[in-house]
Amino acid sequence: MVQVDQLSEYTAQFLNVRQFRDYAPNGLQVAGRSQVSKVVAGVSANRLLIEAAIEQQADAIVVHHGFFWKNEDPCLTGWRRERIRLLLQHDINLFAYHLPLDAHPEVGNNAQLALQMGWQTTAQTGEQGLLHLGTGPQCTLAELGEALQRRLQREPLLLGDPQQAVQRLAWCTGGAQGYFEDAIAAGVDAFITGEVSERMADMARESGVAFVSAGHYATEQYGVQALAAHWSAQFGVDCRFVAVPNPV
Repeated sequence: MVQVDQLSEYTAQFLNVRQFRDYAPNGLQVAGRSQVSKVVAGVSANRLLIEAAIEQQADAIVVHHGFFWKNEDPCLTGWRRERIRLLLQHDINLFAYHLPLDAHPEVGNNAQLALQMGWQTTAQTGEQGLLHLGTGPQCTLAELGEALQRRLQREPLLLGDPQQAVQRLAWCTGGAQGYFEDAIAAGVDAFITGEVSERMADMARESGVAFVSAGHYATEQYGVQALAAHWSAQFGVDCRFVAVPNPV
């Protein structure tokens, strides 16, 4: 069991939360009971995850995608009100860590995706160190896609020649298609992220750098699991990941 304030302050330091400019607050977003012994972890703070936490009698939820996003409607009505009502009614804390959980070199989404795929990070670059550069097993683009599908359980979209050789990689999980130009400039063979925009097809064709869209949810499953495991080891709390699959 750990005090909420202790858990919050420890994680803020561990993830270097105060170093990031983000689109939503990082840390304790909704306060519940003062002590935590059971935690449910998930990618996004949707109603299904909250209901699972209630069923498991969790004291806290930790997610990558929480509440109160910049430029979001601030009014607590409809589905927003219902999510927060359930948390308050059941006295459940909600912790959310966005960019700090992407960038962390140990439990971060990018580091954990590399661990899952057997990639080696050689540098973190781009805005706030979110773009990872490194290498993977030498293979074709088609074989990289097959490896991603086996691990992530989602068929990726491959933009490029399926038979082109790929080994020098850049990656950034989630909705990071905007880093494609940085990846091209870094001289990699392929860039892997979660989402894709229309212009990426032409950029991949004209640059010769493959673009891989492997799914926003799929590429960001592992960071929050690693953070929850770290909490469990550090504080002895019971942490359980609940998958709420998302096709995006």
